[in-house]
Amino acid sequence: MVYYAGVDLGATNVRALVAEADGTPIGVSRRATPRGPTGIDVTEGVLRTLREACGDAGIAPESIAATGIGSIGPFDLAEGAVIDPANLPDSIDRIPLTGPIEQLIDSDDVHLHNDTTAGVIGERFHSARNPDDMVYVTISSGIGAGVCCDGNIVSGWDGNAGEVGHCVVDPRGRLTCGCGHDGHWEAYCSGNAIPDYARLLAEDDPTISTDLPLEGPDFTAKDVFEFAGEDELADYTIEQLAHWNAIGVANVVHAFAPLVVSFGGAVALNNEELVVDPIRERVSEMVMSNVPEITVTDHGDDVVLEGALASALTEGTGDRGRLDD
Repeated sequence: MVYYAGVDLGATNVRALVAEADGTPIGVSRRATPRGPTGIDVTEGVLRTLREACGDAGIAPESIAATGIGSIGPFDLAEGAVIDPANLPDSIDRIPLTGPIEQLIDSDDVHLHNDTTAGVIGERFHSARNPDDMVYVTISSGIGAGVCCDGNIVSGWDGNAGEVGHCVVDPRGRLTCGCGHDGHWEAYCSGNAIPDYARLLAEDDPTISTDLPLEGPDFTAKDVFEFAGEDELADYTIEQLAHWNAIGVANVVHAFAPLVVSFGGAVALNNEELVVDPIRERVSEMVMSNVPEITVTDHGDDVVLEGALASALTEGTGDRGRLDD
């Protein structure tokens, strides 16, 4: 028999899934992402996880015909490697992926994608309509998008298309993004940025009352959402986040004209009423073109892994018609 695999490499965990040719899962493995000291250690962790998934399925790695990878970036796509990942130790400057997995499964049918691109592949593959025009947006520790336009997955020459979190939403540039540039969407609305934004708003108007632990070492975005409806600053912060998020999504709509925008990521998934619903309410007032259906992924944290597997099954497209070829 022929088998397929998906791999999800995140900053926290690496997961692998093995499936039969119809997509039925038969083996899975999950491990913490190695913290180095080098990128090769991360590569070995990925290979170990994929081997364990094969063992769970009762097959040899060489039985796998194709593998899809959804990974943190940025990429050197020509080399099939992650370069200078932002959320891993600085000693990790390059993580080879494509070549080592090709050697493990004895096949060159390996597809490397940004994790959000894997997300849109998974969303498209599992959608009842298999739409040719859709965007998957993650709002988590960072913000990014996977894009399918006219039935084509948009990856870019270097695999780094869809970095919409680094679009400028605030030309005043009051907050600096983790990438080092000012005014980016991610600098205001990502999980990592929300605490700093709440502090900035408190400085702007000291009369706003709050019980948020603004100066506490463990103050996080989760605190802001948990205080919703009970704290003036929390409510004001969430209102301003809705403004920037709607601008970001309106830019995505005008750039790619999707029929569907699907949200994932911890910030969106855990706070749909406070994050996604306000986007639904505001975007229609900001766009001059078709207003897309705005949804939340049904696959939760598994959407990237599901997309990586779907990529293996469909030659990197998410088009279910490829299963019949």
